[in-house]
Amino acid sequence: RLALAGFFARNLASRPLPEVDLIVPMPLHPKRLAERGFNQALEIARGVARHLGRPIEPRGVLRVKDTPPQTELPYEERAKNVRGAFLCKLDLSGVSVAVLDDVMTTGTTLNELARALKRAGATRVENFVIARTVLR
Repeated sequence: RLALAGFFARNLASRPLPEVDLIVPMPLHPKRLAERGFNQALEIARGVARHLGRPIEPRGVLRVKDTPPQTELPYEERAKNVRGAFLCKLDLSGVSVAVLDDVMTTGTTLNELARALKRAGATRVENFVIARTVLR
């Protein structure tokens, strides 16, 4: 399950990435985390943060809404599904943030998390993703 986390982290960190102050892994809802036993985005983010020499914040950003997986929903329902799903407990005033996730399909989950981070004061939010799904 986690054997490729280091590979993905090294691969991503070796690419030209925008400078950021903080890395935030895409949070899982506590129920999903308990079912899965790990957060794949957190495992990859740890390696990326280490390679880039940037801090990681896995606890101050929460997924407070237990949503069905986006992959199970039609495109049109995805934004509504994740609306209000995230809470940032941090003061991010003046901080640029990179959200790290494993796969981006439509970008709605990343956009919703970016909104929560900006409400907390983030000056800029970048998305670091391992893979992008091609929509047909």
